[in-house]
Amino acid sequence: MLQHRYRINDGSSSPPGLELQQSWWAMSGIHGGRQDREWSDEEKFERLAEAGFNGILGRLPSEPAEQRRWRQLLNRYGFSFGVHLIPFPRTWEEAVPFLKRAAEFGAQYVNGQVMDQYVIGDEAIRLLDGLTDAGAKEGIPLYIETHRGRITQDVIRTCDYVKAIPGMRLSIDLSHYVVAGTMDEYDEKTEAYFEELLQRTGTLHARISGANQVQIDMESAAGQAMTEHFRRWWGKGMKYWLQDAMPGDRLPFVCELGPIGYAISRYDKRLQRETELSDRSRQALVLKDIAAALWKECRSEYCS
Repeated sequence: MLQHRYRINDGSSSPPGLELQQSWWAMSGIHGGRQDREWSDEEKFERLAEAGFNGILGRLPSEPAEQRRWRQLLNRYGFSFGVHLIPFPRTWEEAVPFLKRAAEFGAQYVNGQVMDQYVIGDEAIRLLDGLTDAGAKEGIPLYIETHRGRITQDVIRTCDYVKAIPGMRLSIDLSHYVVAGTMDEYDEKTEAYFEELLQRTGTLHARISGANQVQIDMESAAGQAMTEHFRRWWGKGMKYWLQDAMPGDRLPFVCELGPIGYAISRYDKRLQRETELSDRSRQALVLKDIAAALWKECRSEYCS
């Protein structure tokens, strides 16, 4: 079937599975309570493995020595590895060399933020169609991220794109559309648009946003209310993904709580620097546990 050219598959006969991945960007500034230094890369790998993650979404290492170091770390911990398409492409042709390198390195998939928000209509469709085909030809799934300030600037135009491109699969990050649309409660029109996108789930990115912030504290009143909405959306994405899943298929769920800039902060006069108001490492574990519970529910329905 055509759509399986665009799926992650490990070549095994095992049942379709969930990859619990952590965004490497989200590990920026993580120090585990120590203020003197950030964890080293090796410490971050170790901590993620201990926490139950089994993969990372990060950047493709470019230098040979860095490639060897990352390959050793990935192999040591048995981690899967998705990579961001860098630089963000403006033509499908300029993405091809990167896709080749990602496939050669053994990346599981490529996450694509595509430039830019001013490219619309037929021009956007041609670009996204070309990128989708390029990934398939290089033998590596390329998922287009739903992201503000990119070609997927808003939910309406992105729904138009998926209707026009049958093979396109998405990195679903609805936090961008929630804050861009100032959404803070259930809305039937929003649900209908999100339903269109969730049917094209290739991977899920986890962050809780609200009407006025792209990343809110999950333990706040607003955060708890919005978490229930995101749980529903992620669960729908999993169910749609499972509908035509084949043995060996893998669905990455990426916890992506960003550092200061995304994380809400305040200036600490004593430390003379910005400090975050929430504990990102702890809340990433909450997101991971939510994903695991949702997957268990969806798998039981899928197998019944």
